[in-house]
Amino acid sequence: MSAWTAADIPDQTGRTAIITGANSGLGLVTATELARHGADVILAVRNTSAGETVAASIRAETRNATVSVRQLDLASLDSVRAFADRASDELDRIDLLVNNAGLVILGDRQTTSDCFELHFGTNHLGHFALTGRLLPLLERGQSPRVVSLSSLSHKGAHLDFADLMFEKTWDASAAYGASKLANTIFGIELDRRLRAAGSPIISTLAHPGVSRSNLTPRAWENRGVVGKLIASAYAAMNTQPTEQGALPQLYAATAEGVHGGQFFGPNGNNEQRGNPTEVQATAEANDPSVGKRLWEVSERLTHVDYLDA
Repeated sequence: MSAWTAADIPDQTGRTAIITGANSGLGLVTATELARHGADVILAVRNTSAGETVAASIRAETRNATVSVRQLDLASLDSVRAFADRASDELDRIDLLVNNAGLVILGDRQTTSDCFELHFGTNHLGHFALTGRLLPLLERGQSPRVVSLSSLSHKGAHLDFADLMFEKTWDASAAYGASKLANTIFGIELDRRLRAAGSPIISTLAHPGVSRSNLTPRAWENRGVVGKLIASAYAAMNTQPTEQGALPQLYAATAEGVHGGQFFGPNGNNEQRGNPTEVQATAEANDPSVGKRLWEVSERLTHVDYLDA
């Protein structure tokens, strides 16, 4: 495809979009561009005070677009449920859900409030539960889409169903990679089930390559002076601006002609940077048996049941 930029985003007037993790980085760019092109944007964030500051900035930059803030902590299934319940009370439909939020912790193993390993519980299970609970509103949307944010990290990852929570052997980088592989598997499996159910919703995927806001180099900044040097050197040599890194998910969310199951990322430098193009997930991510198994586990752990196809 020819170089696609934010200027190519179709008019989003009348569309309601929810973006998780929209306080900074890729989520902030995504929210700003959607608002700039007319969407009513909901920032789903853990820190609502910071969210209100961001919302005011977006309104000022986009000539008073409709931007609201709602509290959402993906590391808490109670918070996910409360967010979805409020959305059901306040909205008649959702047209776009961008599952953008994510975290990486390069340190000791941590858990969510529901006792899940923090990466898997937040990055995957939180978004799995959120999407399931918002599905009725999405079904009523206008050409509704769900965008799942993957990562280059999924390519070297593997899901060990005997130790999904990394209780036996802890490896922070592997845990993060597994959570992003789970995001990828979920986006693909969601597409299979939506199509089988005859749903109007399409599930697409994107990854940003390596952008200035990429979680892994940012995580190194917490490793003292040496970590800061590593993060700085990595950013200088490998990353692209956040605005460029957000383009694949903006393309997946808005471009005309996109169909369910498509995956978008940068077109150059081993998908580390460049313009949006269609890319491929790994064989494990595309394996229907793995998708089915992860889906069943996720339903059991979150107590969210949907799309039995």
